[in-house]
Amino acid sequence: MAGRVSLSLLNSLVRGNVIFRSKKCLRKSVVLISRCKARSVSSSSSSSISAAQPDLSSHLAGKTYADLYDLSVRDPETFWGSIAKERLAWTKPFDQVTDCDLSSGKINWFLGGQLNVSVNCLDVHVAKDPDRVALIWEKDEPGTEERITYRELLEMTCRLANTLKSYGIQKGERVAIYMPVSPMAVAAMLACARIGAIHTVVFAGFSSEALAGRIQNAQCKIVITSNQGVRGGRIFDLKSTVDKAVKSCPSVRHVFVAKRTNESVPMGKLDISLDEVMVGQSPVCAPEPMDSEEMLFMLYTSGSTGKPKGIVHTQAGYLLYASLTHQYVFDYTPGDVFGCVADIGWITGHSYVVYGPLCNGATSVLFESTPVYPNPGRYWETVQRLRINQFYGAPTAIRLLLKHEENWVKKYDRSSLKTLASVGEPINHEAWEWFHNVVGDGRCPLVDTWWQTETGGVCIAPLPAEPGAEIRPAMAMRPFFGIQPALLGEKGQIITGNDVSGALCISKPWPGMARTIFGDHQRFVDAYFKPYQGQYFTGDGAYRTEDGYYQITGRMDDVINISGHRLGTAEIEDALDEHPDVPETAVIGIPHEIKGEGKTPDKTRPATRDLLTPSSVCFTTPLFTVKTA
Repeated sequence: MAGRVSLSLLNSLVRGNVIFRSKKCLRKSVVLISRCKARSVSSSSSSSISAAQPDLSSHLAGKTYADLYDLSVRDPETFWGSIAKERLAWTKPFDQVTDCDLSSGKINWFLGGQLNVSVNCLDVHVAKDPDRVALIWEKDEPGTEERITYRELLEMTCRLANTLKSYGIQKGERVAIYMPVSPMAVAAMLACARIGAIHTVVFAGFSSEALAGRIQNAQCKIVITSNQGVRGGRIFDLKSTVDKAVKSCPSVRHVFVAKRTNESVPMGKLDISLDEVMVGQSPVCAPEPMDSEEMLFMLYTSGSTGKPKGIVHTQAGYLLYASLTHQYVFDYTPGDVFGCVADIGWITGHSYVVYGPLCNGATSVLFESTPVYPNPGRYWETVQRLRINQFYGAPTAIRLLLKHEENWVKKYDRSSLKTLASVGEPINHEAWEWFHNVVGDGRCPLVDTWWQTETGGVCIAPLPAEPGAEIRPAMAMRPFFGIQPALLGEKGQIITGNDVSGALCISKPWPGMARTIFGDHQRFVDAYFKPYQGQYFTGDGAYRTEDGYYQITGRMDDVINISGHRLGTAEIEDALDEHPDVPETAVIGIPHEIKGEGKTPDKTRPATRDLLTPSSVCFTTPLFTVKTA
């Protein structure tokens, strides 16, 4: 079972009062993290909060951040082994911490051990405090939120798991989930984990062709969807998209259709009403013991060849890393309401809406709507109403919102906020300053997190850190425990010292990293371990400052060659974003008969339609195009 909290270690890592100190140069502005006492919780409290939050481990209690980080890279077996033993509930203890070889893409953690992810996310908390709220479903219309307790989520998960079993789904088989953000979607993920099935969640905005390609690659036997989705005041069909997709997917035996709206949809021979069949299922389902390295889920990312890659994550290592980063990167403490507004179709939703928060017994917000519905104050009205303590969002949304009047923020009470965080592309300085000073009133640490679908969780972020450590605007800064960044040159040499730039690699394996690409391990090796032998190549470039902090400079393959000059698209986009009339930019190279390449917006990228206003217009120059509100 999870270990009890060590107040000495909690004190050593906790974030307290924050002071913003302005400099003439924004790039040298810092936030100071000062030490504070951990909040005491009565042992007689019915919520058992002090027991709900596992600490790193009793073996590591009392060590400073510097000591912990040093141990994590110097002796990963001791570091991760002690944490895994105490933090996770095992049905069979592991007998070997790690067996990895990055040059061949062999990654194994906690060998010989068995556990069940859904047990760690649900049963252990139901045993202690069944009525604690697990999910707050922030539906599209403000004020219509629903709260789901850990007991209710466990029962929903078990009914859905039994439904899958009754229709023939067995351990190791794949299930596609194409649903809007909802408790049923979370239950579908956990139900697969409970019976040992492998889920692949497909973002519910993708086309039928994109959905079909993923189903075909994974050879899914079941698709779980909803009749419709609701977002930004609009209703969109999901079932019809699935109908088109499965026509070219002979592996699909059944399509389960959950009810999100009251509208009826045509039901074919493959279709089954999920709500109706779940009612007749038992609310108890025995969990399947899973080996540490068996597959938990696959998540497809875009490949450079245009063929999506099925990134594979396994059981114990992924869950441990998601749990640990959720606690320490965002300064989560028991009783907090954690607000990550990502869709579950992305890795951010997997790690910081579902698995990380639920493993820690947190209350996690499921955000169904958009940043501007019904108005640009939606995020902050939600913060006020739900009393959100940590807010985790994308720079794209922040850049959009900062173009509106500050009153849309300041009219709402945001005093509950403790930590702000950004995810996705690196956040630009203007957005960072607005997010920190306007939304956070200059008092909340703002952590710019760097990580990828392949890393499983945050790898570089300002927190955790030593008490009194600084946070620099728009900079990821510090590696998390077990992460050993390296900058490499064009010839594969490791670049030493500070005030240097290079290809960002990670020199040692960590538990949360992906294990393979489904059905194509050689592609996995070629993409991530072959470019720089013995290193995990992130595909990003980075700058290491004079003080040893890391700043992500963007994708190394996102460069365009204009008149012989190689220009990074991320840097151009960042410069354009500084203009007060530009909420969002996208730069892509196109053939140019004189210059070699020019720039234009990337019209192939999805998902901007929900962030840009209908009145957006384009202005074009010979070199680039920008969108303004």
